[in-house]
Amino acid sequence: MIQHFDVSRLSPEGFRVLVDDFQVTLPDGTFVQDGLAFRNTFHLNSLASADFFVPCGGRPESIDINNVATLIDAEGTPRFKYVVEGANLFFTQDARLRLEKAGVHLFKDASANKGGVTSSSLEVLAALSFTDEEHGRLMCKQADGSLPAFYQEYVADVQRFIESNAAREFACLWSESKRSGKPKSVLSDELSVAIVELRKNLESTNLWDNVALRRLIMREALPKRLLKEVELDTVLARVPLNYLKAIFGAYLASHFVYEYGADPGQFAFFEFMSRYNAKAEETN
Repeated sequence: MIQHFDVSRLSPEGFRVLVDDFQVTLPDGTFVQDGLAFRNTFHLNSLASADFFVPCGGRPESIDINNVATLIDAEGTPRFKYVVEGANLFFTQDARLRLEKAGVHLFKDASANKGGVTSSSLEVLAALSFTDEEHGRLMCKQADGSLPAFYQEYVADVQRFIESNAAREFACLWSESKRSGKPKSVLSDELSVAIVELRKNLESTNLWDNVALRRLIMREALPKRLLKEVELDTVLARVPLNYLKAIFGAYLASHFVYEYGADPGQFAFFEFMSRYNAKAEETN
C-alpha cells in the first residue's frame, strides 16, 4: 500500500500525499489542504503529466468540456499522449473530441472495456456447456481451497481471447483513423454500431443452416480449452440455440468489421464469406 512506501526514495521534487493527509506543503510550494480532494482531482493538476493516462475509476463525466482544457498546457500540448479509458463514462464525448483535436490518441470506454463483457459471456458459456457435476468439478473452488486445473487454463484461454479481440479492434481503429481522419472516439461508436447491425442482419439469413460453415465458425469462436474438455457436438446439444446463434453471428460480424471497417465496399461481405465457405467445404 502507498502508505508503506519509503519516501526517502523520492527525488527532491517528489512527494506523497495520502487521502487522510491535511495541510501538506509540496516541494514546489503548493499547499494541499485536503489529501482526499487532492487525490480526486489530481488528473486535472498540472503536476500530472505522462505518456499514458488510464483512468480506472472515478465519477462519471469527471472530465467534460468545462475542465478538459486543464489537460492541455499553455502551448497547446496535451499533458497525456495516450488515453485508454479503463473506467466507463470518465470523459464526455465533447471532451474526448477536444483532446483528440489537440493530438491525443484516445481509446474510449466502448473499445477499451469490452473484456469484461466477453469474460462474463464465456463464463456463462462454460456453465451452459457442463452438467452440474462437471461444473462443480471443473469450474468451482474445491473442498481443499484449490482451483481446478481446467478453471485456471480456461481463464488463461479467455484472457488470450480478449487480447486477440482487443488487438483486432485497436488495429481497425488505428488504420481507419489514419485513412478517414475521423477521431478514434467517433470510430469506436461506428464500429460498435456496425457490428451490432450486421449481427442482427445475419439472424435473418440461412448461414446458420449451413452445417459445415456452422461447425467451422463455432470451432473458431469457442474457447479451445472448452472444446478440449467437451466435444463440439455436446456443446451444440447443451447450449440454448439462441445463445449459439448469437455467438455465431457476433463472431462473423466482429471479424468482418475489424477487417473491412464500418463502411465496407459493396462486395466486401461476399468476399469475406467466400473464404469461410471454401474453408468449410475443405473441412467437411
